[in-house]
Amino acid sequence: MPLSERLKAVEMLITPGLTVADVGCDHGYLAIHLIKEGISPHVIAMDINKGPLERAREHVWAAGLNDDIELRLSDGLDELKNGEAGCVVMAGMGGRLMTDIMTRGKEVLSRVKEVILQPQSEVEYVRHFLEDNGYRIISEDIVYEDSKFYPMMKTVHGDMSLKEDIYYKFGCILLKEEHPVLRMFLLSERERLEAVKAELDKAPSTDRVDEGLAKVQKELETINNALEFCEGTNPVTIERVIK
Repeated sequence: MPLSERLKAVEMLITPGLTVADVGCDHGYLAIHLIKEGISPHVIAMDINKGPLERAREHVWAAGLNDDIELRLSDGLDELKNGEAGCVVMAGMGGRLMTDIMTRGKEVLSRVKEVILQPQSEVEYVRHFLEDNGYRIISEDIVYEDSKFYPMMKTVHGDMSLKEDIYYKFGCILLKEEHPVLRMFLLSERERLEAVKAELDKAPSTDRVDEGLAKVQKELETINNALEFCEGTNPVTIERVIK
């Protein structure tokens, strides 16, 4: 089965030559692709649920890659040993779950070279977590697939200070590079928020309506600030590594 666009983007963030631990491997498509394309010499594919892991096992066997891909039933990083992987991938799960897995697996993560994250929610929270826990974002991407936006980031151990609210919300590198899909996301969010504001403007004034209007207006200001930032950036001066 062809790799989805969001997983292709994840693959592009992985440093070739590293053993990869794919946490939440689902059907095993990423693991199979990494081996077939020679990107990784070995993949440890893990999932907390038996069903997806068995489907991944079937796909791995059908591809004839059972010697190259290990499959483990694991709650997060529990079944990954220190030094077994150079790269850890977590894609397709909520941001809070990712940070919980990273907190519980702090010791094993201290031995990996990079962590690739594709949070499905609370991306701003994830960026704050990374900054507070000794991770530095060195690359970012975002794709649009099946009517959804998928932001992702490549991190290594190191210090980082994003400082600006829009960097936490939307990604410093994505903003500075004026990423076309990020711009699409920002315009889509502005349209959605403007529609919400229009409906609230029609409603009789109550504490709840007024609070809703204030919240929407603040979010609109943030979106507009991000769009203005994109338009004012000189791509020649961009530094991809966030310091």
